[in-house]
Amino acid sequence: MKNNTSPTNPLGLKNIHHVEFWVGNAKQAAFFYRHAFGFSQLAYSGLETGNRETSSYLLQQSKARILLTTPLNSNSPINDHLVKHGDGIRDIAFHVEDTDAAFEEAVRRGAFVAQEPRDITDEHGTVRHAAVKTYGDTIHSLISYKDYRGAFLPGFQPKEVAGKDVGIVRVDHIVGNVELGKMNYWCDYYAQVFGFERFISFDDKDISTEYSALMSIVMSDNSHSIKFPLNEPATGKRKSQIEEYLDFYGGPGAQHVALLCKDILATVRNLRDNGVEFLTVPDSYYEMLPERVGKIDEDAALIRNLGILVDRDEEGYLLQLFTKPVEDRPTLFFEIIQRHGSRGFGKGNFRALFESIEAEQAKRGNL
Repeated sequence: MKNNTSPTNPLGLKNIHHVEFWVGNAKQAAFFYRHAFGFSQLAYSGLETGNRETSSYLLQQSKARILLTTPLNSNSPINDHLVKHGDGIRDIAFHVEDTDAAFEEAVRRGAFVAQEPRDITDEHGTVRHAAVKTYGDTIHSLISYKDYRGAFLPGFQPKEVAGKDVGIVRVDHIVGNVELGKMNYWCDYYAQVFGFERFISFDDKDISTEYSALMSIVMSDNSHSIKFPLNEPATGKRKSQIEEYLDFYGGPGAQHVALLCKDILATVRNLRDNGVEFLTVPDSYYEMLPERVGKIDEDAALIRNLGILVDRDEEGYLLQLFTKPVEDRPTLFFEIIQRHGSRGFGKGNFRALFESIEAEQAKRGNL
């Protein structure tokens, strides 16, 4: 096996293994993500597999994997998480070369321990698992395989329910919201512990409207395949979307997951047909679009009709669209993104996007 450990990848990170959501009802959440976002269910752990503590459903679409977990009794610590945060992301898990080496190096570099290394075994073999903490109650599991040949992880059994694929390829990035004054702290944590670099920075001049603002720094691994923008609120006339999130989530957490696709027109059309609700921007945005971004391959009329945002930088362009929150609390949402060379995050769309978010905040009485 090739060892990816290096000064720029000190923990030997390979990729995002999966993203685990702690939810109040995993069976219903799995139904939602199958029918709304087109994920297929591949594996299950619960009472029928001998798990008396939790029920978990693994969903996958191409390389994007989400795990939905719910407690089965009132004594579970997951209940405290649900009371405080509602449904949300608990674990952004990494596949690593060697869990013990990754954990030891992470702790040596200042990581906060969530779970010491341990073997997890079933009849299909063994997986090595550990975890370290990050912002809020979020963790990063460190997972390596010994000889495992099962459906997902030990304790899971195949339980396949096909979803109608909408064209999602993988997780592009995951955005975290942190408290005022803590953005640089957590950026330094990712740099020191994981060897991540500051990829792009945005200040309140880049991301602001008449009413609210935020600041953001994008942290990336050395391959730019794992990217974590970190946001903190900035002073404005009214409550920013970050403050609204922190209020309703009960502290820092993962704000949204960006899902990469190859054909955003087809993907967004399918998602809309499935009932997924997206933010909208005014028609004036599209009147200025040709002058701002130049020639693109996609049909401009279809982009306008579907409400897709476009931005260009020196490397190319991207197309993106954001869902409304997928929970009753205005917390977690998703981004659908397609890249044509651009490795950016849609800086030219920030004002239009934030005005759209503010319109939704006003409807909720939270602006």
